[in-house]
Amino acid sequence: MSRSRTRIAIVAPASRLTQDAAREVGTLAQSIYPGIALHFHPQCFFSSGHFAGTDDERTAAFLDVANDPDFDAVWFARGGYGSGRIAERAVAGLAPASRAKTYLGYSDLGFLLAALYREGLTVAHGPMPADLKRAGGEAAVARGLRWLVERAPDALEPHAAEDSPAAAFNITVLSHLLGTAMEPDLAGHVLMLEDVSEHLYRIDRAIFHILSHRHVRGLRGIRLGRVSDILPNDPDFGEDEEAIVRGWCERFGIAYLGRADIGHDVDNKVVPFGRRP
Repeated sequence: MSRSRTRIAIVAPASRLTQDAAREVGTLAQSIYPGIALHFHPQCFFSSGHFAGTDDERTAAFLDVANDPDFDAVWFARGGYGSGRIAERAVAGLAPASRAKTYLGYSDLGFLLAALYREGLTVAHGPMPADLKRAGGEAAVARGLRWLVERAPDALEPHAAEDSPAAAFNITVLSHLLGTAMEPDLAGHVLMLEDVSEHLYRIDRAIFHILSHRHVRGLRGIRLGRVSDILPNDPDFGEDEEAIVRGWCERFGIAYLGRADIGHDVDNKVVPFGRRP
């Protein structure tokens, strides 16, 4: 696709984006790709309690951009919470034009990424516009843009270029979506996991649940991204996050492949789901 004419729609299936953040992302995008067309759906700025609009409004906005053949990509505005509430209904409303797009996001958007991937669409775990508000967040947003526009190799998580298909999720989100209609087939995949603001006992519980699930047993292996802002455990849990994942991998006979360069931070790299073309 032409860099100058790439059209990217931004929508918020979970929490809302601020107008200031949208303006700053637009300015950054123009500085990198003059002429690029970013379309912030008005729903990004809606407010309904915790969410960027009601479930119906968020579903309708997602389908507006997913089914519009004029857009090359759909970029999810930010995480928070809410995409799982609409993912099944949203996917049921997809039209043929939705299959020609790339979908990018992470964190809570794992619910939608999983549901879309299950349907055979092109999705990736990676930076979102709201990351601009982090210290140094311009680099993260630029990385997401460069991957959406030109598939920049340096935007990728280093191991995503390997032969095995890959997928990446927030640990808590993946734990909650397994067993639902959103669950993707991860057989043969390298699964990359990350999380933020959880107790280690919750990480342990979630990893147990993920690896206990029968549809996850066929993994090629697991890589662990960053588990940041860990909440204090009383008493001390006694293991760090890597020891937790290593231990459960050993119990279930799943290969632990080392670390991954993903996380809730400005260094978060892009992980396209499936095999790279």
